Amino acid sequence: MVERIEKAIAAVAGRQYGYITRAQLLALGMGERAIEYRIRTGRLIPVHAGVYAVGHLPVTPIAPAFAAVLACGKGALLSHGSGGTLWGYNKHWDRPFEVTVQSRHRRPGISVHRCRTLTEADIDCQLGVPVTSPARTLLDITPRLTDTRLTRVVNDGRHAKILHLEDLYDVLKRNPTHPGTKRLLPFLETTRGLTRSQLEDEFVAFAKRYGLPTPQTNVPLNGHVVDVLFPEERVIVEVDSWEFHRFKTNFEDDRKRDANMLAAGYLTVRMTDERMKLNPATEAGQLNAVLEERRRAA
Repeated sequence: MVERIEKAIAAVAGRQYGYITRAQLLALGMGERAIEYRIRTGRLIPVHAGVYAVGHLPVTPIAPAFAAVLACGKGALLSHGSGGTLWGYNKHWDRPFEVTVQSRHRRPGISVHRCRTLTEADIDCQLGVPVTSPARTLLDITPRLTDTRLTRVVNDGRHAKILHLEDLYDVLKRNPTHPGTKRLLPFLETTRGLTRSQLEDEFVAFAKRYGLPTPQTNVPLNGHVVDVLFPEERVIVEVDSWEFHRFKTNFEDDRKRDANMLAAGYLTVRMTDERMKLNPATEAGQLNAVLEERRRAA
């Protein structure tokens, strides 16, 4: 009997990053006294009310986040900043962990959010952890993000094929008064380009600020993917930084690609982030002159 229960505990903990709940122990046939004995002897280590690590505290970063979900009961979902980290929107695990529930809960050491409007579309699972969907998680963290950071998160999520515009449309339609909705609506515009870096985000804003034509971004062209393309003028803009292009191999590869593009009828203009920030009006004027000359030549 004891051996069977021990194997069952190990099996459950193995699926739950090393944790088990009191309710699960009772369901496996373990009595209250047996649970208390294992706590006293260190075989069960309390981490939250009714949640125990089995044998030792897990060391993986995701494990305590999972424990926070267990502590909040059935239907609880990792969410907000913690959900953002699980989906890859954030790089670090901040404390306290954030969990969303549909009923009223309070758990010491956990930031609990209550939401009664979650639907099946808002519920997901990533790496075995119940979590709000990528679109819902993005909606919840949007009020905390700067415009620059929000653009980067949306584009990174789309590139990773985690965030899909149809899902974002659905969650915004169902939550029109959410404080994040208004800021996310522009990302549903089909003309809005998908960028791969903050430099490209800054260039799109730069073009809009100085009245340049609306460019396309990340366009497959002549066997490459170019940063920015003005298709009518057949002008490519590559937004470079010294950090990425300081090595000789990168320098030579860039020049070879520029020559190939020119042979195909496309002129490449290289713009550094430093020039774009320090002399934006000058850079915009020069680029606009290039575009006008290409239009006349065409």
